Amino acid sequence: MPSHPDLRLDRQICFALYNASRAVTQAYVPLLAPLGLTYPQYLVMLVLWEEDGASVKELGQRLSLDSGTLTPLLKRVEAAGLVARRRDPADERVVRVHLTAKGRALAAKAAAVPAAIACTLGTTRGEMARLRDELTRLTATLRAGGG
Repeated sequence: MPSHPDLRLDRQICFALYNASRAVTQAYVPLLAPLGLTYPQYLVMLVLWEEDGASVKELGQRLSLDSGTLTPLLKRVEAAGLVARRRDPADERVVRVHLTAKGRALAAKAAAVPAAIACTLGTTRGEMARLRDELTRLTATLRAGGG
């Protein structure tokens, strides 16, 4: 029984985005393996390379992760010696995540990842930036309640 043309899988933006997300994430795996990082750990490190000492709450907000997902992830990067979690002396309720010397040093090795991913994806960094900006706009529109 033929379905409505709009209900074809290949016409769904949700499936195209889902498939693209999975493929891009997988493309990072061989680039991050030599760094000893998984893709989610790489995302955590990116935030900390921007803002060393970010709170767990700030990390969760930046990465759109809840504490149930973020806490085990932080435990793994801490066990790898890349970060240290410490309570904020000004407010004991706040836990801050600080890069260790090993975590800071890893940034130099990770600096090659963006260019390598552009090459892997067969695109220029400019094209990637335009796509990223469009996806960021789409996300913001959806989170604001639609267009």
